[in-house]
Amino acid sequence: MDGKRIYDDGCGIAHAMNLIGERWAILIIRELLLGPKRFTDLRSGLPGIGPNMLSQRLRDLEAADVLRRAALPQPAGSRVYELTAWGAELKEILAALGQWGNRTPVIKPSGRVSADSLMLGLRTGFRPAGDQSTTATFEIGLGEDRYIVTVADARIQVERGIAPAPDAVLHTDTDTFKAIMSGEEKLSMALQAEATAAGDLQALERLLACAGPAPSPADTPSSSSRDEPAQATSSG
Repeated sequence: MDGKRIYDDGCGIAHAMNLIGERWAILIIRELLLGPKRFTDLRSGLPGIGPNMLSQRLRDLEAADVLRRAALPQPAGSRVYELTAWGAELKEILAALGQWGNRTPVIKPSGRVSADSLMLGLRTGFRPAGDQSTTATFEIGLGEDRYIVTVADARIQVERGIAPAPDAVLHTDTDTFKAIMSGEEKLSMALQAEATAAGDLQALERLLACAGPAPSPADTPSSSSRDEPAQATSSG
């Protein structure tokens, strides 16, 4: 932590912020939640960060044992960055933080969203409905990125890769996928222009319907109103 301004506070929250609270640090971790990435892949997912800043943040997070450098198996053999087991424990913490941020009642999120961020949003926002015993595998392509989405026993799993035998395949761009997930655009409309799909389209629609946006606090009854007894109404 040499040269960094840190909180002189013994609280665990303060210590966590000392470790991952620098600008860009949490977003770098977000980009590694679905698996290892090369330096160039991180820059692609975070176009607003300069190479020097990215290098510094990677060194900081490596020193904090949040991530480490590794090599992919041959024949790729690329040098990559990956989360340590301790760093990977941030997955649920960042998921909760993302849900909280998306439900803001004041300033709505704006700006570019990376492919990994959208797929993490799909996993975080998944709320199974109907037949919860359904098992299905999907391949979702966002630009050059490919993801395998597996739904089984009312649970969802998302990972990078190409599905060997998916029930349905969807290829589109990040802006269109964001619009579909937010409910701003229907899948049927996207397939007429910005997206292509194959396989079981009804299963694909059910998947996307189960991952819609969570209600904001303004749309959720307050605890006080829930606790109040219902008022009697007159029929005459």
